[in-house]
Amino acid sequence: MSEVYANRRSRLRDHFTAAGTAAALVTRPANVRYLAAAAPQGSVLLLGRREDLLVCTGPPEDRPYEGRPDESLRLHVLPAPGGDAAVAAADLATAQDADSLAVEEHHLTVSRHRGLASVAPALRLTDLGGAVEQLRVVKDEEEISCLRIGAEIADQALGELLESILVGRTERHLALELERRLVDHGADGPAFPTSVATGPHSGRRGHRPTDRRVEEGDFLSVCLGATYRGYRCEIGRTFVIGTSPADWQIQLYDLVFAAQRAGREALAPGAAYRDVDRAARQVLDSAGYAEALPPLTGHGVGLEIDEDPQLAPAAMGKLDACVPVTVEPGVHLPGRGGVRIDDTLVVRPEADGGPELLTITTKELLAL
Repeated sequence: MSEVYANRRSRLRDHFTAAGTAAALVTRPANVRYLAAAAPQGSVLLLGRREDLLVCTGPPEDRPYEGRPDESLRLHVLPAPGGDAAVAAADLATAQDADSLAVEEHHLTVSRHRGLASVAPALRLTDLGGAVEQLRVVKDEEEISCLRIGAEIADQALGELLESILVGRTERHLALELERRLVDHGADGPAFPTSVATGPHSGRRGHRPTDRRVEEGDFLSVCLGATYRGYRCEIGRTFVIGTSPADWQIQLYDLVFAAQRAGREALAPGAAYRDVDRAARQVLDSAGYAEALPPLTGHGVGLEIDEDPQLAPAAMGKLDACVPVTVEPGVHLPGRGGVRIDDTLVVRPEADGGPELLTITTKELLAL
């Protein structure tokens, strides 16, 4: 695995040296983890002129749950507690005779940026931009394997919940139970705060569970995800509680299902991000739900739950193979509720069978 991380760092080095910068400082935790195999709390990664250093505020072995850094990286542990690893890294870059340093300006605070400039005034600071995030968009098969296992865990947790008694239980209680089941099945933890929405809350994107109790005839929308070895997936489903669904519930569900299917079928290498969004959105728009739609149809997943690409109306760019994304259209009708259907898929060429569906819990409108 060391070769994988060394290759990632080499690709980043090619990027910043081509721009005329001698060294780079990576501070965003997910980016540090992507390049170094682990990101102990407070650590940063220096890609120096003579060697790469993982600069840590304390020994990584003090926090074994965070994983082990790439063994080919030399660790530099700050001699005293309370220090800033980024500021120390700037000093180390100067010691390696670097005259310029690319930094992640979108992550550094103003005060931290000033600290770098004060400790190494001779360094010319440039912006690394989203270079690491762009490297992270296309996943290798090991990363996809982690996402696949995370999706299996999420499917298991959701399937078990559906077999239990739901009427009378609160949204908050059900969300906590789902998160416990994720861990029981081997997840590092939830990929994001689990959303359970009932009745008039159902179909809301990002709904935070309340003490509202599940009632007969409710729509129940659930959105959860598992983190496995740092990689995060997502699944969302909508069900009806305790009785046969009403006609309006069937019609709305069928419409959202058709939109979600259109978005999934649009996933292919070379497809424009906004065209995938349009495929799903126009199904709902043509039915008169333009005002009820979320701002995007889906997004990338990986070490973070919301990564590039963004599948949105104004998004620029095209999909590559081996890019995992969500497709998650939904409609929320104020005062009545709504439907969300959310899957994690991996973009694959048609010759390989088309998009690979990772989350496989049924999308049939079940009455629980």
